[in-house]
Amino acid sequence: MDPFQTLGIEPAFELDSKDLEQRHRELSRALHPDRHVGKTPGERRHALGRAIEVNDAYRIVKDPVRRAEALLARLGLSVEEGAEPKAAPEFLMEVMEQRELLSEARAKRDRAGLERLRATIEAQQADALGRLARAFAATTPDSAALLGALGELRYFARFLEEAGAIEDELL
Repeated sequence: MDPFQTLGIEPAFELDSKDLEQRHRELSRALHPDRHVGKTPGERRHALGRAIEVNDAYRIVKDPVRRAEALLARLGLSVEEGAEPKAAPEFLMEVMEQRELLSEARAKRDRAGLERLRATIEAQQADALGRLARAFAATTPDSAALLGALGELRYFARFLEEAGAIEDELL
């Protein structure tokens, strides 16, 4: 399934979230089961199937990692986690340091330290999103740059998810 085609939107990394949400709402409204009450069982099943596809496509396109994966798949590139090129040693070293800081913040129940670390990672995530947007917008996308930035973005998403879980623990 091509989520961009399912939603009837232009395949692009940078999307207007309000336009995306409005398009999803329009399609959901048109496919809602209440609008198909008088139809045949086959037509109702088809509408329900389309509604499920629209919801799945919306979840994919709304998430920057999954949106990048969908765009890369359109370019014929493998998007499986771990398929991206090896990260730079500097990045890997920074990742290890950030993981240690996260562990320390958890052990010490240091909310302020956790919040500073979270802000740092969010800034790095924003940078990776910007690099992805520029790479996708290029006339000839650089697949290595795209896959590398996607790998970083996956790391940042996992890190922030874990930091959120630790924040919940500290409440």
